[in-house]
Amino acid sequence: MKIVFIGDVVGKTGCEALSKELFKIKKDFGAELIIVNGENSAEGNGIDKRSMQAVFDAGADVITTGNHAFNKYEINEEFERCERLIRPANMGEALSGRGVCELDFGGFQVCVVNLIGTAFMQPCDNPFKCAKELLEKITAKVIVVDFHAEATSEKRAMGFFLSGKVSAVLGTHTHVQTADEQIIDGTGYITDVGMTGPVDSVLGVDKNIIIEKFLTYRHIRHVFAAGECSVCGVCLDVDTKSGKCVSIERFCRKV
Repeated sequence: MKIVFIGDVVGKTGCEALSKELFKIKKDFGAELIIVNGENSAEGNGIDKRSMQAVFDAGADVITTGNHAFNKYEINEEFERCERLIRPANMGEALSGRGVCELDFGGFQVCVVNLIGTAFMQPCDNPFKCAKELLEKITAKVIVVDFHAEATSEKRAMGFFLSGKVSAVLGTHTHVQTADEQIIDGTGYITDVGMTGPVDSVLGVDKNIIIEKFLTYRHIRHVFAAGECSVCGVCLDVDTKSGKCVSIERFCRKV
């Protein structure tokens, strides 16, 4: 089974780039499942109804999120309503929505799990303990984990912790695609799949704003950059009988 995972979509320009390129990506890889992290797809940050729909309309089957999942109040009802929009499972049971999406492909099932790191991030439940508890309940062989985390060390640790237990551990959040894709005991791994958004930017934000903040230490409202975009992600080839990842290929396409 070919699975394409797309990194953090940033703002309106990121949604537009995704819409332009995703069908071609799906065709080129022969992908049967498209997973997209959409936690920054709304203007400003977060995800709202418009950007959620834009990501689904572009071709996403499942949308994962992260620390900005609930920045837009209106999205709460969508997390409750839409089973294919998920948020980090270890954010706690008090929040709306779910951290797992289960898909039935007839002869086999696929489970998408969303987790968030705790190093240099907002306080959340322990992602390692949460992952262990979730795996005790999941029956699907094919399991793809979006680990939305800041620290490379925490992501690497999660990759080794879940190696041999899931099909893939894919890092998101830091927006810069890493060149360390590998297979660890049948588990596809990459520290960060990168972002989908403006190339001439700092993590999607207008570079001049970020430079000014570093020079002056003043708070300046973030504005997403414009111009040429890239769509970054990975394609996984997974054996549906064993759940093992056969190959992982990263890509970054200019739009």
